[in-house]
Parts: sequence; C-alpha cells; structure tokens
Amino acid sequence: AVQIEDEFQGLAYHTNLSSVAVYGGVESGPQERGLRGSADIVVATPGRLLDHMGTNSTKFENLDVLVLDEADRMLDMGFWPSVRRIVASLPPNRQTLLFSATMSDEVTQSASQIMRAPKMIRVGRDEGLASTIEHVGHLVPAADKAEWLGQFLKRTHGTSLVFVRTKRGADKLARKLTATGIKCAALHADRTQSERSAAYEGFKSGRFRALIATDIAARGIDIEGIGHVVNYEVPTSVDTYVHRVGRTGRAEAVGTAVTLVAPEELTALRSIEKTLNVKFAVTSPGGRGPGPKLEDMNA
Repeated sequence: AVQIEDEFQGLAYHTNLSSVAVYGGVESGPQERGLRGSADIVVATPGRLLDHMGTNSTKFENLDVLVLDEADRMLDMGFWPSVRRIVASLPPNRQTLLFSATMSDEVTQSASQIMRAPKMIRVGRDEGLASTIEHVGHLVPAADKAEWLGQFLKRTHGTSLVFVRTKRGADKLARKLTATGIKCAALHADRTQSERSAAYEGFKSGRFRALIATDIAARGIDIEGIGHVVNYEVPTSVDTYVHRVGRTGRAEAVGTAVTLVAPEELTALRSIEKTLNVKFAVTSPGGRGPGPKLEDMNA
C-alpha cells in the first residue's frame, strides 16, 4: 500500500489529485482524516479499510474504479471474505480491475463473483516467468547453506532478496549473516510496521546488501535493480517459485534466481523445472563449476 501510494504521489505531483494509504500496524487517526478529506485515490489493505468503513470514516457512493491487486495472494492469505464484504458495499456501476500473477481456477471463480462479463488480458508468458531471468541451482547441504550464502553475498555486487520459509528462520539467518559483517535485515509478519518500513527502506537505498524475507512479508516488494533472488530452500509450490523470482528481472531487466538445493530437495526442484519448463544451470556443492544435469541426479 505504501509503495503504490508513493508511486501515485510522483505521478500526480503536478495535479490537484490527492491520495491516502490505509493499512494496519500504525495509528488510524491520520488515515481517518485522509478518508474524511475525500481523497481521490485510496490505497488500502482489506482489514484496515473494513475497520474504517465500520466507523463510517469513509463512504464510497461516488466510487468510479475498484482495483484488486495481488488477487491470488489475497486468496491464499484468507483475505477474500473481507474483499467480498467491501465489494458488497460499493456502487454497482463501476469499473473493476483485478490483477494476479497467477490465474488459477480459484482466482477465476472468485473474479466471476464480483465482476460482470470480465475481459481477460494476459501479459507475458503463460507461466508468469520473465524471459530475462536466469535460473540457477546450487547443490548445498542444508547445514552449509548459511555459510554458502554469506560467501555468495560477499563476492556479488548489488542487492539480493533472500526467501526463507519461516519467520524464525529469517531472524536466525539474518543474525548469522550480520555476525559475518554482511549488512542485512529480516522482514516478516511479526515485525512491527516501523521495523518493516526500516528494513524495506534500508534495502531499497542499498544500505542493506540483503533482505531476508518470508513469502507473505515480501509479496508486494517492487524495487528496481534487485539483481538476485535467492531461494534459501526450494519452494514448496510452483506458484511460490513464480512469485519469488518475479521480484527480479522486472520491466525486461536482467536478473538471476538462485536456488539452494539440499539432496532431499531435488525432487521438489525437478517438479518446478518440469512444470515451468525451466532449465536450471546446476553447479557442484563448492560452486566451482557445472555439476550433473538435474535429470541425472538421484536424491
């Protein structure tokens, strides 16, 4: 919400249009004043917007356009009932736009519940992967991944977004990397809004070489110039892989998706390769050159 509202402020700089970002974890007073001031654009998360609507802070009888972004992730995170409640209170005569990185049957069905005869526009490849992304796999035992990642970050330039599965894992890895002199921050749902903002801004400005994030916390990150996305563990689903690596290679920029693969994770990596028709360039455990082809490796 903050990122999108920042973009709008830049686009509308020479106009009289106003905006307000509405989200949880911060004081609601400034948001309420912005809503009562009849902002032209409201960028909101579903839960906090419902809170304001419940106190009559804002009314949308003159709404022209509704935009639902990250529809697939909102479904995954259980936000859709809140979205339905919001939509039910909006004027029926409006334009509705729904954006989703992946278009599953569930997303399509959910869209049909709130849209009338929608038109589908697909941009890019069907599987949602940018053609400018190089996909690399490194064979690394689970116990050696933190050390490998530290060496990788020290010898590469630019910033790296590192995905881990759990909040505890993000904190633990961030501490290990910091102890080796690598400036990094952890980003996950248990961090306060101020901590998340500090981590995001530090990463965006280049003060942090790496951002260690969970999928939920990093889902909406849109920062130009992220050279590497690192999967610390092999993602558990193809959709997760698509969302993660989509943080790099944006707007036709070149990017690299690095996946650290322990022996027990080879089957999951094979599944991603087959489903997305991606050929991973696999290196040996020491990272010194090409290792066996994926189809030749045994878990």
